[in-house]
Amino acid sequence: MNLNLTGNHLLITSAIRDYVVSKLDRVKRHFDHVIDVTVVMSVEKLRHKIEANLHTRGKDIHVEAVESDMYAAIDALADKLDRQVLRHKEKLAVHRHDGAAIKRDVATAEAHPAGTPTAPAH
Repeated sequence: MNLNLTGNHLLITSAIRDYVVSKLDRVKRHFDHVIDVTVVMSVEKLRHKIEANLHTRGKDIHVEAVESDMYAAIDALADKLDRQVLRHKEKLAVHRHDGAAIKRDVATAEAHPAGTPTAPAH
């Protein structure tokens, strides 16, 4: 996973970088197919804003959080990103199961052509 960390009106210290990396490890624990993550942190007066773009195979996930403290914003972003990744992972699992059901229905239809009844008629 590639991590690009950018700060607007903010100096990114090693402590903030380590904190962001530790929070983003939660995402890797749930979903292994993360290609890269771009994180933009900005400060405007008392608003600490953090945005993340997570690029996976077939989907880009964008999440942002605004708090009065940067560490609180990072925590909120990690929670939101975790929920989005779990939702995406569940959708992938559902699609895989749907594909198997379609293949099974096609195989059953080929075994029993439309004109032949599968059960005896009364």
